[in-house]
Amino acid sequence: MKDAFINRKYVIMAVVALAALVLLVRLFIIQVVKDTYRLSADNNVLRYVTQYPARGLIYDRNKRYLVYNQAAYDMMVVPAQVTRIDTATFCKLLEISTSSFRERMNAAISYSRRAPSVFLKQISAETYAGLQEKMFMFPGFYVQPRTLRKYSKPIAAHLLGYVSEVDEGIIRKDPYYKAGDYIGKLGIEEAYEKELRGRRGVKIYLVDVYSRIKGSYADGRLDTTALQGKDIISTIDMDLQEYGEMLMHNKTGSIVALEPKTGEVLTLVSSPNYDPALLVGRVRSENFARLNADTLNLPLFNRAIQAKYPPGSTFKPINGLIGLAEDVITPSTMFGCNNGYLFVGCHSHSSPLDLVHGISNSCNSYFCQTFRRILENPRYGSVSEAYTKWKEYLNEFGFGKKLGIELTNELPGLIPSPAYFDKYYGKNKWKALTVISLAIGQGEIETTPLQMANMTAAIANKGYFYIPHIVRSVGDNESIDKKFLTKQVVNIDTALFGPIIDGMEEAVNGGGGATASVAALKDITVCGKTGTAQNPHGKDHSVFIAFAPKDDPKIAIAVFVENAGFGATYAAPVASLMIEKYLKGEVSNKALEQRMVELKLSAGDKER
Repeated sequence: MKDAFINRKYVIMAVVALAALVLLVRLFIIQVVKDTYRLSADNNVLRYVTQYPARGLIYDRNKRYLVYNQAAYDMMVVPAQVTRIDTATFCKLLEISTSSFRERMNAAISYSRRAPSVFLKQISAETYAGLQEKMFMFPGFYVQPRTLRKYSKPIAAHLLGYVSEVDEGIIRKDPYYKAGDYIGKLGIEEAYEKELRGRRGVKIYLVDVYSRIKGSYADGRLDTTALQGKDIISTIDMDLQEYGEMLMHNKTGSIVALEPKTGEVLTLVSSPNYDPALLVGRVRSENFARLNADTLNLPLFNRAIQAKYPPGSTFKPINGLIGLAEDVITPSTMFGCNNGYLFVGCHSHSSPLDLVHGISNSCNSYFCQTFRRILENPRYGSVSEAYTKWKEYLNEFGFGKKLGIELTNELPGLIPSPAYFDKYYGKNKWKALTVISLAIGQGEIETTPLQMANMTAAIANKGYFYIPHIVRSVGDNESIDKKFLTKQVVNIDTALFGPIIDGMEEAVNGGGGATASVAALKDITVCGKTGTAQNPHGKDHSVFIAFAPKDDPKIAIAVFVENAGFGATYAAPVASLMIEKYLKGEVSNKALEQRMVELKLSAGDKER
């Protein structure tokens, strides 16, 4: 019995000794071998400061700043470390009320007493400068550096987009983002978010009981470096963009100008617009709500790629071109006009006319008869089949679908299918005359200003275009998406574009009968076409398309001025000023420029 007791005693002693040994080894590993355990244990005196990367800069085509960064700071708080502080002084430094202080502290405590959270976002560099030397007075609070967007000029808001804080939906969708991160919205900021955002880093600091940084933890071995976002060179000409916005001030509409040989967007104006600086910093939410509530002017609406207009007579060149391609007319085909064709009216002009003068005089009768020949072409078994072929040509020019510009909110417009008319009129119950308004760009056709500028570029190039795009290069001359560098060739013989271009030249420079002579420029041969787009909701829209110079096109442009009447009245002068500004650097007709600038045609302020 005694021996059994002694044996149990030794067993118990061995178990205790073994347990003690295990604990000693574990403590040795924690305290000596693995710093990471000590890191966790010392969490109450360590501060993890996220290093937010500077967002990539955005330049115009001439490498001038459009968007850059300014310093900003987030005030962080760890509620458990906050002791008695001079609340009045703290609130005065941050320019907040004491009630706001209490609300923010309660929110931080609700989130976590020991984990850091944002107390006040986006403190300016000026506020931080006055705060920096007094931070020791406010234990539990510290400042985390951030950057905010800054704009060299108050222009191009629809092109550039803006930056806002991520929400829970974005975080669930993309694991890269965490609470407190920012993301690009709309424009270049959204389209090139992954390139612009860079990569986060983290620094770990030792802090004392007063929340003062005493140095890097582990000599910075556990820190990670933030990687700055890539810079972007856009296609935009800053001066031309600014000039276009000035011309469209107090007007509703859009200007889109392209470089025909590359598809690069030189300017993209949507009016009314807004100062992009309004959507920066703590005022962003308030300003966004105010802009979004403006249902009269719709400043957030990008008319260049979202507004859908009937193109009016600016569509006649494309219908003439299809007529040539389908062999239903030739350049010398003559059509008479007796102030219109059947129930489609026309203005007074010489008659009959050939194709070139049909374009220059903008004869409705000429293009109604051309369109009727297209749809009644005996080559096809039915009007519906011929219409399908006509629609295929238009699709090749980029109508009825999204062109594919980087801007995510682009709309496709509308070129109705035969099924559309079958549903409306009944199968095989509609004829060419049923849809004759399509001949002059009216009826069911819907186009965007971007599509019209692209069509103009394709005509200038005699049968090809590049998908419009707003970025030239990313980072260290990284190439853009190959789709923007791929030539889009229209299935129409290059030679057939000659008479169309001649007609557009004659429309501007042809003297008597020319409908767009207001757009003529000295020493620059402008080819253009006016349009008056019918508007069922009010006064017609003024439309003009053009390219120049004729023999070496460097700019193709589409201008829409809503509720402004004839294309020659307002849209053509605006386009002419834009062309001269781009090609010469300044405009010669200062009186015309002043008249366009002073003109007021915005949604709530029609011309008197």
